[in-house]
Amino acid sequence: MATGHTEAVLVAAFSPDGRQLATGGGDATLRLWDILTETPLATLTGHTNWILCAAWSPDGKRLATGGMDKDVRIWDPVTGQAIGKPLKRHTKWVNALAWEPLHLNPDCVRVASAAKDGTIKVWDSLRGHLLFSLSGHAASVTSLKWSGQGFLISGSQDRTIRVYNASEGGKLVRVLAGHAHWVNSLSLNTDYVLRTGAHDHTGKSPATKEEAQQAAMQRWLAVTQGKPEKLVSCSDDHTLFLWEPASSKKPLIRMTGHQQQVNITSFSPDGRLIASASFDKSIKLWDSNGKFLGNLRGHVGAVYQIGWAADSRMLVSGSKDSTLKIWDTRTKKIKTDLPGHADEVYAVDWSPDGERLVSGSKDCLVKML
Repeated sequence: MATGHTEAVLVAAFSPDGRQLATGGGDATLRLWDILTETPLATLTGHTNWILCAAWSPDGKRLATGGMDKDVRIWDPVTGQAIGKPLKRHTKWVNALAWEPLHLNPDCVRVASAAKDGTIKVWDSLRGHLLFSLSGHAASVTSLKWSGQGFLISGSQDRTIRVYNASEGGKLVRVLAGHAHWVNSLSLNTDYVLRTGAHDHTGKSPATKEEAQQAAMQRWLAVTQGKPEKLVSCSDDHTLFLWEPASSKKPLIRMTGHQQQVNITSFSPDGRLIASASFDKSIKLWDSNGKFLGNLRGHVGAVYQIGWAADSRMLVSGSKDSTLKIWDTRTKKIKTDLPGHADEVYAVDWSPDGERLVSGSKDCLVKML
């Protein structure tokens, strides 16, 4: 158990190699932890309000944060120092961040931010320049993905998902409409390989940027197998939709069954399963074509967060009921019931090598398992 935060922990994110952890939240600080020793490495200060999102570059060399103070900040995780000045252009708080995939650009320089002001901004993280801004949404942008095919995909409270071509200055490709209420979360079937880049957790690291790019490309191709990426979205309208954003504005399938708002959805690392978590206290499992597979029941409060183990066989969930549960996705039963926290669980993450679990809560604590 790690203490240090003085307010609710809203963000917990492992580095691509799984050796470091970043946590942040209501106290406006970001804390870096060494996973092997479970000791704090650094406290990153600069934000003046709640930190709402944090994202590691896929090469692990930079960390981006955003929050209520409307700023995006870039950090060096080795020194714990800020890289350049805060990136200031958003007029309302920053909800989500996404880095350009390593197989598309091994320099990992471009990062995108999405905010309550309805805009998406793409930055040069080294020079601190705004490269372009996208202002098509009519309400808060809640989620953002940078796909392996080079698309920026954003979900919004305006009920739409917008697909932009990131290499053509953010040209709008298509609008995915279908949800009847806010879009809360997006997931690509390639999320895990995009997040981890060249790191396959065998202990070997690529010697050069070129080798890293090759390795990241091979890992992405192993999941996509020559097919377009799939995207799943979930909404306050109680439904999920499955899309092929590169090719069609029509959904592949509408996924129904949740009785209340769906908070979060996530593809498994191997891209074969989809999990969704809801205020109805349940988690549902679906196959990669959107076919319903079963319910994971056990929470007595809204399920806020879910995270997959690297082998796609286990899922962790964090709930308003203050508990964490680890589920076996084959038997659909609770594998481990963790007492968790003294209050609501807002953040969970599973290390990319599958070895460690972390949770963050309203009780100000970070727990590592």
